Amino acid sequence: MTAFLLSVLLVLPGEQVRRDFLTADEADQIRLAQEPNERIQLYLRFARQRLELVRQALEQPKAGRAALIHDTLEDYERIIDAIDTVIDDALRRKLPVEEGIRAVASAEKEFLVLLEKLQAVDAPDRDRYEFVLAQALETTRDSLELAQEDIERRAEEVAERDEREAKQREALMQPKDLEEKRAQQKRQAEEEQKRKAPTLLRKGETLKKKP
Repeated sequence: MTAFLLSVLLVLPGEQVRRDFLTADEADQIRLAQEPNERIQLYLRFARQRLELVRQALEQPKAGRAALIHDTLEDYERIIDAIDTVIDDALRRKLPVEEGIRAVASAEKEFLVLLEKLQAVDAPDRDRYEFVLAQALETTRDSLELAQEDIERRAEEVAERDEREAKQREALMQPKDLEEKRAQQKRQAEEEQKRKAPTLLRKGETLKKKP
């Protein structure tokens, strides 16, 4: 058994609490990868490993296999969601992410083929993981559709969604809290404007005060 498969089995205890969908080592790698394109590549590698684990499990009809397949597919789906979150955050912050999006579109086409092959396997314990398999397929299709979308349009959709969610949060706030929030936003905007204000002064020069 590979070290990766062993590490995955150790974090799939079948408990009721929401599990971490990454191993400790994978989480460390993600934390170290600050650049969006690099982080996306890591997530794609982890997603591919999850699908490979499911494929291997389906070839070995052992006791407890269905629970492993179920949890691994669930983790795969959360990895795909994490990829879309990284892309949306990069677009929100106007960071270059075109390379990552191209990698996602290419990889997720492969993932769809793999998932469809897994879905075609008529296993006796299929009912234990059939729902999460269908969810994984749907999530992958949705993510692929986003990756194939025009990047400028996707950025606009992210901004529109953020604005809509902000308005929903404001609608739930008390008038006093809302007023305080808007005052803070105004101060931040004024400070940002001051930092961006053009100047003809050389570095280190300051305006002389009038007598």
